[in-house]
Amino acid sequence: MYIENLVTQKEFSAKKPVKKDILQSKKFNIVLVCLEQNQEIPPHPEPYAVFFLVLEGKGIFTSSTGTYELRKNSSIYLKADEMRGIKCVEKLVVLGVQDGHETTKST
Repeated sequence: MYIENLVTQKEFSAKKPVKKDILQSKKFNIVLVCLEQNQEIPPHPEPYAVFFLVLEGKGIFTSSTGTYELRKNSSIYLKADEMRGIKCVEKLVVLGVQDGHETTKST
């Protein structure tokens, strides 16, 4: 069992977005991604599908089909190998649930 207030796990850096591994398994990985205003993760493909849920703030999410402004409680699902990127508009906390395609890494 895992019980945690994910928002208490948020961590920001003025230099770059922060990605924290929350939970890893063979089937899925859960990460917390935190971006300061104007920080960006440039669009890029990844070999795994991912579901993003905005916990706080606002950002522009890029996919193969376009760009979408998401706010608190908004979500987007991106398929494996699909382009993805995030640009922070307001200090942003995002929960990411990745499928287990990528080999899990220990931190």
